[in-house]
Amino acid sequence: MTAPEFSRTVRADSLGVTPHPLALEASAAERGALARRFGLVAIARLSAAAVLTRNGDEIRAGGTLAGEVTQSCVASGAPVEAVVNVPFDLVFRPQPEGGGPDEEVELGEAELDVIFYDGGAIDLGEAVAETLLLNLDPYPRAPGAGAALQAAGVKSEEEVGPFAALAGLKDKLKP
Repeated sequence: MTAPEFSRTVRADSLGVTPHPLALEASAAERGALARRFGLVAIARLSAAAVLTRNGDEIRAGGTLAGEVTQSCVASGAPVEAVVNVPFDLVFRPQPEGGGPDEEVELGEAELDVIFYDGGAIDLGEAVAETLLLNLDPYPRAPGAGAALQAAGVKSEEEVGPFAALAGLKDKLKP
């Protein structure tokens, strides 16, 4: 396994119940490597302001992520700029007993922002990078994307949705 491009490890034993503020900023090389991994044109900015606290083996990281990325339009490939400014609240827990990194773990709805860690440290940088990716539009569209899709023969939602089928039946019922 290769090391994450934007790794910022924090040792668990360096944290306590007293809030520990931390600022992260990705370098140009780290942003370039992340852009390649995530299939983005570019990442112009990636930073986070976080506050970490520890309660036993559980570490909570809350804060705000800020990023600027360039994605490719799904229809035309044209560049699409995106700005991300989102709060995050992540919980790091030790890997469950007997569970390896490839073993499936069932999480409830309240545990969707839980990240398991091995050893005595968490990687806040990787968690921030993944949070950025999760907050991007998975199907970015540039202006004119609709025309490009139509030219390629892709039908719109109105042309294939349930109401389009009903409209077609209505036309068949006319004498």
